[in-house]
Amino acid sequence: MQGRADPQREILDVESVAGHLLPAGGVFAFLAGHRRELFPEAMFADLFKPGGRPSIPAEQVASVILLQTLHGLSDAEAVEAVTFDLRWKAACGLAVTDSGFHPTTLTVWRARLRRSARPNRIFDAVRAVVAATGVLAGKTRRALDSTVLDDAVATQDTVTQLIAAIRRVAREVPGAAAVIAEQCCAHDYAQPGKPGIAWDDPQARERLVDALVSDAHRLLGHLPEQELGPKAAEAVGLLALVAGQDVEPAEGSDGTDGRWRIARKVAPERVISTVDPEARHAHKTRARHQDGYKAHVKVEPDTGLITGCALTPAAGPAHSDAAVGIELLADEPDPLQVLGDAAYGTGELLDTLQQAGHTAHQALAAAPGRGRRVHPRRFHR
Repeated sequence: MQGRADPQREILDVESVAGHLLPAGGVFAFLAGHRRELFPEAMFADLFKPGGRPSIPAEQVASVILLQTLHGLSDAEAVEAVTFDLRWKAACGLAVTDSGFHPTTLTVWRARLRRSARPNRIFDAVRAVVAATGVLAGKTRRALDSTVLDDAVATQDTVTQLIAAIRRVAREVPGAAAVIAEQCCAHDYAQPGKPGIAWDDPQARERLVDALVSDAHRLLGHLPEQELGPKAAEAVGLLALVAGQDVEPAEGSDGTDGRWRIARKVAPERVISTVDPEARHAHKTRARHQDGYKAHVKVEPDTGLITGCALTPAAGPAHSDAAVGIELLADEPDPLQVLGDAAYGTGELLDTLQQAGHTAHQALAAAPGRGRRVHPRRFHR
C-alpha cells in the first residue's frame, strides 16, 4: 500500500528550522520547495496494490533516489546520508530525529519503476518542473559526461555462450529440441555445463569449438519453417550472432567446408553474455576495462541539475560519448556553452554545435577529436 506524507510539520522539521541555510538555486533547496509538486502521490499509485503495510511516502523515496543518482551513492550510502545529513533531510521533508530506512527499500522501488509502464517518471517530473519554475533561466552552460555501469552478469567465453544459446533455442523455439536431438552431437545440451575435455590441450579446445559451431549451424539450418514469436526470434538471432562473432575458418579452410576455430581477434561490439545480450566490453581508458552499459548525462553545472540522460550499450560508434552528446543537445532551444572532456571533441560534434549556435568550451574545442576538424576559434571567444 502506498504511504502518505504527513502535511503537518514537526517541531524539529529541518526544512522549517534550517531551510534558509540551503544555497539558493541548488538541488537541495529545489527539492525542499518543489518536492510535493514534483512527486505527488497519484504519480506512483500504479506501483501499489490496495491493502498491506504502507510504504515510505513517494515524495521522500523519489527525492532520495534523485539525490542518490546525482551524488553517485550506493543504496547504503544514500540511506546514511538521509539519516545524518541535514541537507538531505530538508530536501526530503524530514525532521532531525527521523531515522532512515533499510537500503533494500530503494532496490524495491527501482525494480517496481523498471517494470512499470513509465520507468523514467522521476526524471520526467524533474524536467517538467524545472521548465515550469524557470530555475535554469539565464544559465547557459551545460556539461556532458558519461560513466560505465558495471553489469551484474559474468562474462561468458565462446564455449559457454554457444551451449547457452543452443539450449535457449531448445526452450523457446517449437520443434528445436527434436532438431537438436537429431542433428547436434558435440555436447549433451540437456546439461548446462561445459563438456569434459582436456582444457589445457589447444587442439581439444579447437575441436570442441569446431563441433559446437557446426551444431549451431546445423540447428539453424534445420529449424522448421514457422512464424516465430518475439522470444523465439530473439533466441534464434542470438544463436546466429554468437556462432559467428568469435570464430573464423580453421587453418587451411576456405570457409566453405564447415571447419572453425576461435578467431585471432575480438569482434566489434561483441556480445559478452547470453544472459544479458545488450551488455558490452567497455574501455573507459586504456587501463580501465569494464563490462556493462554506459550512462550519459547533460548537467547544468551551477545547480547540479541533470537536464538530459541516456543509457546505451558500452561499445559501438553509435553509443560513443560524442554521438550521444549530439542527441542530448538536440532539444536545447537557446545557445549554450558546452563543456566536456576530450571524448566529446570530434569534428562531427563541434560542427553540430556551430550549426546550432552553441559555443564549445576551450578544452572541448581543442580536443584531439576524430573526423573533420573545425577550428577552435569558431567556438571560443
